[in-house]
Amino acid sequence: MPPSPPLPVDLSGIQLDPGGGLARQLYQALRERILDGRLPGGTRLPASRDLSQLLGISRNTVTRAFDQLYAEGYIEGHIGNGTYVVELVSVIRPTPIQALSPTPSKALQRLQVHHLPAPAEGAPRAFRVGIPALDLFPFEIWARLSARFWRKPSPARLGYGDPAGDPQLRELIAAYLRNSRGLHCDPAQIVVTCGAQQAISLCAQLLVEPGDQVAIENPGYRAAGHAFAMAGAQLKGIAVDAEGLDTAALAQVGSCRLAYVTPSHQYPTGVTLSLARRLELLDWAERDSWIVEDDYDGEYRYSGTPLAPLAALDRQGRVLYVGTFCKIAFPALRLGYLVLPLALAPLFARRRALDMRHSEIGTQAVMAEFIATGHFQRHIRTMRRAARSRRDALLAGWPEDVPGCAPVPAVNAGLHLCVRVDSLARERALIAAANQVGVELNGLSNYWLADSETPLDDRAGLVLGFASVPEPDIAKALRMLRQAWGANQQVLS
Repeated sequence: MPPSPPLPVDLSGIQLDPGGGLARQLYQALRERILDGRLPGGTRLPASRDLSQLLGISRNTVTRAFDQLYAEGYIEGHIGNGTYVVELVSVIRPTPIQALSPTPSKALQRLQVHHLPAPAEGAPRAFRVGIPALDLFPFEIWARLSARFWRKPSPARLGYGDPAGDPQLRELIAAYLRNSRGLHCDPAQIVVTCGAQQAISLCAQLLVEPGDQVAIENPGYRAAGHAFAMAGAQLKGIAVDAEGLDTAALAQVGSCRLAYVTPSHQYPTGVTLSLARRLELLDWAERDSWIVEDDYDGEYRYSGTPLAPLAALDRQGRVLYVGTFCKIAFPALRLGYLVLPLALAPLFARRRALDMRHSEIGTQAVMAEFIATGHFQRHIRTMRRAARSRRDALLAGWPEDVPGCAPVPAVNAGLHLCVRVDSLARERALIAAANQVGVELNGLSNYWLADSETPLDDRAGLVLGFASVPEPDIAKALRMLRQAWGANQQVLS
């Protein structure tokens, strides 16, 4: 048999895996060579018969690959004269490693500094911060309500939804806030969000202009500060003392567009904003500023009833109230809400629709039924009792003879506590020793703004969440801490 004529182009290097789709592989190999310039425009491709013989595949396989290239405009046929690569305006060539990328935008530059740390891995353990008692959530009830909704959902709820949230859920949130928190609001004031962080981000996007000053608690919730900084705000840290945010220090800062606060249970110090400070803060806002109140764990009050939110005292429409279901249910639920001055609510919903058209309907519908049937209120009572019991276990077993550690403070609210430490070096040594035995502790120093005037050693402390694991696990973790810290006395002393 005479040898086959040479192909018009060099297609050596094409290797096809018999275990995969051969036509797809051939199409991708030819397309790659066209895009990177190895098959330049005007190149005549071999006939399908010749190419099938070279690659050891059927002619039909080659034809299917060619058909796809024809359909996408990479090749064209000349009647009676073969198949040719089209002339592309440009080709994608390998980028040299030393090539410079475009100058990053200011937003991308800010993101290098203002971003969230990676979440902790694995199941919750002592003493992870920000996690409620996941082991007590009534998943069977939730599953039953979810199955009931999805068994025959209303077609009216399966199209594009209201970006402000499911109307029934908003009505129930308003009723819950009126009855349980003393916050009188209308459903039209509520915008459902994907957790508290999205609510805070919306406030940053719509209330702050680049260059505006924003007051935040210092130490405070750094994720909120990042959201405002990404909007171009200049963060002004305001000291926190035994009565909460220092309103006198806030007044001295000058013009601030907004103040972000956690008045019911300050994060991370755990103090409660006094009534006098609340009234002073509201008076400050009435001079043309906003207050964003984050009530992330306000349901957890261990003496008396939960405190009325700052928003319940607001008479001038200056407070935007951030609430969340994640500290009562579980963080992965990603369900929260904003209570806004009536004029702002439709604008916030309109802006939210540009990021995500609306929230997933199933979760909203199930939460609405969860509240309407009384399960939510019962679960809150269960979670409050459990958190109190787990707090007591931590307070009772905490080692009292740790060098450099202040006494454990009284804990009347929330899901975490803060223990002051006498130096940054001691904070790091305590945390390192705890990590060696598998116990999670957060350093208070991580919650301060980088440009704080407070000396480094005065920023030191330990932040512990006490709600995420049962009492036996808390007792075990405390035993391990005592052993770890006892074995490191030389380092800690």
